[in-house]
Amino acid sequence: MSIKLGFVATLLSVAILLAPSADADDPDYLTLSAGWFDLNRQKDQGAEFSMEYRSDKKFWWFKPFVHAAGVSNGMTFLGAGVLIDVYFGRRWVVTPSFVPTWWRGKTSDLDLGHALEFRSRLEAAYRFDDRSRLGISFSHSSNASLGATNPGTESLMVNYSIPFKAISSIF
Repeated sequence: MSIKLGFVATLLSVAILLAPSADADDPDYLTLSAGWFDLNRQKDQGAEFSMEYRSDKKFWWFKPFVHAAGVSNGMTFLGAGVLIDVYFGRRWVVTPSFVPTWWRGKTSDLDLGHALEFRSRLEAAYRFDDRSRLGISFSHSSNASLGATNPGTESLMVNYSIPFKAISSIF
């Protein structure tokens, strides 16, 4: 557990040191993701699908976002958190994020141990000319030992972020 917390703290420290430049600002996004749930422990694997609204508003370097995910085994996650976009040139964006989530869906194979779960994620994405992004992410969810058990789970996802103005212009 301390190694994972140290890893997340290091990622956030690096992200803050490599703070985004003012000319790298992006719009707000709708991010759609699909991938492999519980890939590490493989207690109750499934397909995971998620949707996020990522705000373009900044509070210091942090941007707020809202997260909803569903897994083919019946689990769901809902939450709101913060992320940091770290730019490497014009095209590459690395985004560490943290979101407390409300978890529902204990199965006979996997009980995450508490209704409150914390997800930390690292995403690497390519940014296109229209500012949309295509990326891959790895995340870890756990209850931070709030419950009697804390098995945690990991997900590997493919993400596509669409500028929200592109979606709203359709309507």
